Amino acid sequence: MSGDVAALRFSLVVPIFDEEANVAALLAEVGEVLAPHGPFECLAVDDGSRDQSLARMRAWKAEHGAGWLRIVRLARNAGQSAAVMAGVQAARAPIVATIDGDMQNDPRDLPAMLAIVEAGEADAVVGVRRKRQDTFTRRLSSRIGNGVRNWLTGDRVTDAACGIKVIRREFFARAPQFVGMHRFMATLVRYQGGKVVERDVHHRPRAAGTAKYGIGNRIWRGLRDCFAMRWLRTRVLTHRVQEEF
Repeated sequence: MSGDVAALRFSLVVPIFDEEANVAALLAEVGEVLAPHGPFECLAVDDGSRDQSLARMRAWKAEHGAGWLRIVRLARNAGQSAAVMAGVQAARAPIVATIDGDMQNDPRDLPAMLAIVEAGEADAVVGVRRKRQDTFTRRLSSRIGNGVRNWLTGDRVTDAACGIKVIRREFFARAPQFVGMHRFMATLVRYQGGKVVERDVHHRPRAAGTAKYGIGNRIWRGLRDCFAMRWLRTRVLTHRVQEEF
């Protein structure tokens, strides 16, 4: 491992799917906000976008000479969990942060979340959008979904779908991988014996582009995933090697 890589404070993973109208502003904000809190790297993972997201990210990197930016391109659209995990697997820092690619998360929330993990006060810090800037239908469906999720998984997470998180990389590495896992990371950390802290974060209206999720394409998948997590709770391996002689 090179000295530069060893010195990385954290890796930021941003899944991108059809966000051509947002990527330039997103990358500019990430660089401006997080550069003073580095050294860091940002892995922008293009999840098989059908628009100009990838081309615009490449152009932005070339124009600004952003050495902290790494662009990962998936071979095809594989979903948000796959995009997040592709970024995590390529990440080189011991702590991984995530935000969504639609600019509704505010990267200014990350330094305080990062400090909690670095201080050893938690293994994961997950965001809670107390003042969520979405439609009433989306807020209501999320509230119902969180209630059902907590009932079935035996856990309590206030805002499972919030994309802004800071987690020790080892907990990502040990977690079972499945479609939809990014919404269950707080629970997966707890299942592994880790400590999770929730923190209120800012949430902004979508400035451009269109939402990729709605009630119709989440309810049945989410319910199935909850039952899978209920089974996993009693079956997950939680051992850790203490020492070797």
